[in-house]
Amino acid sequence: MLVKLTQDLKNGFGPWKEMLLANGHKLKEHGMTCIFAATEKDNDNKLTVILDFATPEGMMGFKNDEELTQRRIEAGAMVETTVMTPMTSEAVTNFSG
Repeated sequence: MLVKLTQDLKNGFGPWKEMLLANGHKLKEHGMTCIFAATEKDNDNKLTVILDFATPEGMMGFKNDEELTQRRIEAGAMVETTVMTPMTSEAVTNFSG
C-alpha cells in the first residue's frame, strides 16, 4: 500500500534523515519501506515521502506510534502538518522507458 506523506520541518532535511536512518527497526516493526524522501529544492522544510506499507494495519501502527512520533518531533517534524494520502495500487515505479 503506497502512501504519500507530506510534512513541514523546522530544522531542514538533515535531522529528519538522521532520525529515519536511526529508526529502521521501527520501519520493520510497522512493515513499511521508505521508497523516497526529499525536501523541495527551494525549501528544505517542505518534506515529501513515499512509503510502502505491507498492510493497512502497519499504516495505522505507524500513525499511532507515540515513541516514533516523539522522535520525529525531536528531529524537527511539525507533526500537526502531516498529511498521509493513500495512492492507487496501479502505480508505476522505477520505469525508465
